[in-house]
Amino acid sequence: MDRCIVLVDAGYLLGAAASLLAGEPSRSRITVDHTALIQGLRERAESDTERPLLRIYWFDGAPDRVPQPEHRRLRVMPRVTVRLGALTRSDGRWAQKGVDAAMHAELTELARNRACSDIVLVTGDGDLLPGMMAAKEHGVAVHLWAVQAADGDYNQSEDLVAEADERRVLDRNWITKAVRPKELTGSCAPPPVPRPEIAAILSAPLPESALAAAAQRAEEAPARHPETSANGDGGEHRMPAGKGVPTPKDLAALRGPGTQPAQHPANATLRWSSDKGWVERPGGAPEGPEIAALPTLAQLTTAEQRWADREEDITTVGGDPYEVGQVFARRWMARLPEQHNLQKLSTMYPRIPHRVDGELLRYAARFGLLAHKDDQIDEHDRYAIRAGFWREIDVRTAAEHAPAGDRAGD
Repeated sequence: MDRCIVLVDAGYLLGAAASLLAGEPSRSRITVDHTALIQGLRERAESDTERPLLRIYWFDGAPDRVPQPEHRRLRVMPRVTVRLGALTRSDGRWAQKGVDAAMHAELTELARNRACSDIVLVTGDGDLLPGMMAAKEHGVAVHLWAVQAADGDYNQSEDLVAEADERRVLDRNWITKAVRPKELTGSCAPPPVPRPEIAAILSAPLPESALAAAAQRAEEAPARHPETSANGDGGEHRMPAGKGVPTPKDLAALRGPGTQPAQHPANATLRWSSDKGWVERPGGAPEGPEIAALPTLAQLTTAEQRWADREEDITTVGGDPYEVGQVFARRWMARLPEQHNLQKLSTMYPRIPHRVDGELLRYAARFGLLAHKDDQIDEHDRYAIRAGFWREIDVRTAAEHAPAGDRAGD
């Protein structure tokens, strides 16, 4: 058949591109426009082989072979088929397993069935040499493409280079049409400035009753949770035995009846996050929380919008933690029935209401942010997710309070 097929080893292509553009082979150092990359591969293959394209096979590794955001985007593109191998960690490094074997099997099967006249291989692995030789014996012309090496040397097996019928180099100009180095600055929020009233609360001495209760809980905690105790943002931390960490109940006792004035500074406001929203307890008496009625994104989303959101997640959202937070906040704000809630929310910075924060982290988990972290979102990623969320909130609230002339100028 007078058609061409492209087999891409994504680990080689993107790793070599990262080395060329960012100085190291880590794919986290680059941003990829997959639509432009696939279009570039197609145009280059049809030009070099002078044959129409049948299909592009994209071979990559993924933890437990679970498709990551880029794989979900790629596999819905026309003429693209994604094949996933395993991604395993050994000696502190991630390595692909099964990708070479899958490429070898696909290469020999396509040649044996005469599915095409030309095959383009984008790889550098010498393990594909037997498959290349078998394809040639079946009358298929094999084109080997390399990514320009950062040091000007070969980044492919010399045996593979020697056996190929044709060889081309994807140079820096070609690569930068779809790949660019990632800007590392500004991707994560700086640590929040400590609130004076919170520092005053935590530095105040606890009443004897509260100290006794805290000590008892500290002794019982190891029996209930030998290793960990859940914190407020969905992660976990180790609970040191015998330290008597004050709970909201302990702190509330500071302002309860009979407490000495010296034990509760006048500027201290007891405020924390819970499943019921923000809670304030002046004098130990609960008040109605202002933010308890804030709806979640799921409550605001119709079935049609849910379908459209899923489509957008697959095709356009890249999965960068900062971007994920922005997308979530943008959808949530657009669907809020009462926009004045945004002003209430902005006064709570840097904390996000518990229910909304939990939903935000669950949404982020869809993009594979849990995959390499033993089912835990890395702390740096959590800061970035929430920074993206707050960035969108700030942009919206600033725009709503800008003078009319400034908004018109925008």
